[in-house]
Amino acid sequence: YMEILYLSSLTERAIARHEVREIEQRHTVDGPRQDVTLDEEDDVVIIYNRVPKTASTSFTNIAYDLCAKNKYHVLHINTTKNNPVMSLQDQVRFVKNVTSWKEMKPGFYHGHISYLDFAKFGVKKKPIYINVIRDPIERLVSYYYFLRFGDDYRPGLRRRKQGDKK
Repeated sequence: YMEILYLSSLTERAIARHEVREIEQRHTVDGPRQDVTLDEEDDVVIIYNRVPKTASTSFTNIAYDLCAKNKYHVLHINTTKNNPVMSLQDQVRFVKNVTSWKEMKPGFYHGHISYLDFAKFGVKKKPIYINVIRDPIERLVSYYYFLRFGDDYRPGLRRRKQGDKK
């Protein structure tokens, strides 16, 4: 069993290294692909790293409300098991998707993800990262009420501490 896990890990790393080389070659030798030409103002991607209990849902809802009027796309980044750190293979795929998906630009990506250095993958036009922060005490109070009473987005979900009077 351990040998299978080890071989699987080696295979995943080999595939990721190959994809990294492919991206680096495309961006250093030939320059970016020219399938679809975008204006400078349309070739923008913003990645919003959602920090829990900082009004991130409200902020994201504003992005959804304004996207049609302002002609940009909103995409939710959903990671495996809600793990904010991606494997190397997933990082390569994510960078490739974000940089080459011209039909979805300009774009606003949001999710609970860690910072990813696009330059490490040979990308010249990097996305803009943004975060919202909150006073730590206010954040703790928000978390307390979230655990006790839940939210309006998943009303049927029962949380462990919900209704706890302690």
